[in-house]
Amino acid sequence: MAGSDLESLKWFAQAELMHARWAMLAVAGILIPELLERLGFIENFSWYDAGAREYFTDPTTLFVVQMALLGWVEGRRWADMIKPGRVDIQLKLPNKKNPTPDVGYPGGLWFDPLMWGRGSPEPVMVLRTKAIKNGRLAMLAFVGFCFQAIYTGEGPIENLMAHIADPGHCNIFSALLFFWFEIKLTYSTW
Repeated sequence: MAGSDLESLKWFAQAELMHARWAMLAVAGILIPELLERLGFIENFSWYDAGAREYFTDPTTLFVVQMALLGWVEGRRWADMIKPGRVDIQLKLPNKKNPTPDVGYPGGLWFDPLMWGRGSPEPVMVLRTKAIKNGRLAMLAFVGFCFQAIYTGEGPIENLMAHIADPGHCNIFSALLFFWFEIKLTYSTW
């Protein structure tokens, strides 16, 4: 079984960590612009149709640049996973030995400027546990944002405001009832 293999478990842990980090970035990338739109700083923001917008260059160029940059980053991450400490990005100072970072937690000046990831292992493990829990919550939030966008066509802040205004009718249960009746009507006509 794949889950009982130690190498697979290490890979799954790293995959969950990366998915959690991307989900936290995605949720922030959805909520912050939507809040800025509500405050009047940006206009006509919609995260679910961002791919259809016009940007400073054509979509093919954006795709190629994104693949090149992400390929470089993922290649370095893979190399660090194969041999931990191989991808060292720390400043080399004389008479100072840099600590060997754990896989998935690069630390150092660039990724841990406040040095929260150093010190005794107990507080570091508490921070790592909080990070993965927040990442799991962000993954769930992103799924909720997708469901809301499909069901209401609105963003999460707009849906939150609708729920606060009418919590009895603007909630997940009313959405599920709608889908249940929609499915029942669709299949009853066969």
